[in-house]
Amino acid sequence: MTDLKDPRLIYLKGFLFLVIGLLSSALLIIQHPTIKVGFLLAVAIWAFARLYYFMFYVIEHYVDPGYKFAGIWSFVRYLCRRRQGPRVRGQESGVRNQESDEM
Repeated sequence: MTDLKDPRLIYLKGFLFLVIGLLSSALLIIQHPTIKVGFLLAVAIWAFARLYYFMFYVIEHYVDPGYKFAGIWSFVRYLCRRRQGPRVRGQESGVRNQESDEM
């Protein structure tokens, strides 16, 4: 599969994510209509949105400028590679510039 290039399809994809989220949330609240369930659902949605922001923006802009976000699995692979220890400089994206570490 290739990347989406048509802005209309990109907006459609975003809209479909919104519809899925709204429908799923509504069905959960209809099934268990309590303040507690609504609050926990809102907190979960907020927390996952913040995690996603952390994965693609915070890591790329503040922690490792060489890392380029390409999705959640990209981030998981990035974390696994970092646990394997230091790599040769410039081996892959996600490697920090050693000169910037010395400053």
